[in-house]
Amino acid sequence: EDLKAQTRAYLARKAQGRQRLSGRMRLVSALACCLLVLLAGWGGYHMYFTPSAIISIDVNPSLELGVNRFDKVVSVEGYNEDGAALAAAVEVKYLDYTQALTRILDSDAFAPYTSEDAAVSIAVFGSDEQKSSEMLSQVETCTAGYRNTRCYADNMEIVAAAHATGLSCGKYRAYLELHELDPSVTPEDIQGMTMREIRDRIAALSGGNSSVQTQGTGTSSGSGRHGSGAGNGKGKRRHAQGQ
Repeated sequence: EDLKAQTRAYLARKAQGRQRLSGRMRLVSALACCLLVLLAGWGGYHMYFTPSAIISIDVNPSLELGVNRFDKVVSVEGYNEDGAALAAAVEVKYLDYTQALTRILDSDAFAPYTSEDAAVSIAVFGSDEQKSSEMLSQVETCTAGYRNTRCYADNMEIVAAAHATGLSCGKYRAYLELHELDPSVTPEDIQGMTMREIRDRIAALSGGNSSVQTQGTGTSSGSGRHGSGAGNGKGKRRHAQGQ
């Protein structure tokens, strides 16, 4: 009877040990699953809210749309007073970038900048040449009914330098072009100029040749398919025609 009692006690202790071990393993497994879910969630969050391309809209307002890899606008930033006012007036965050662009161009807040002699620059900056080219085609389609609009694509290499000077990427690209012709020009000078003033200055210094030279995509706004890209001379779709 003593032997039976000792055996039962021994087996009970072993069973309790296995149960505790099994419980610890289940806890570890559950914690590991939670960690994986958190990591996946953070990775998805980071992926969604990290821009993979920038669309720079410059007239007098300078406005940038940060576009993620899912073609959604995840950031809107004004780079001068008018740009900040436009960003605050038109809600485009989380829209598809084509919808966002159309909403901005058709907005009452944008209308004052679309006079007959206005020069609108819309530039796509991305690190993936094929994706940038696709986005440029979509942007050109969106702006096909607007007057005096230049569309072009460039790479992301100038983004950090542009933002360091306080300029949008599009306006900084125009600054680089003008600076090649007039080295005395500073980013501060460009900040206070409209795109029409910049383009006229470039045209005057270059004998009338003011096409934007781009890098990375092999496209330019001077001629061909990626020329004006937005129907020069067709008239503004709504504001110019009073629709």
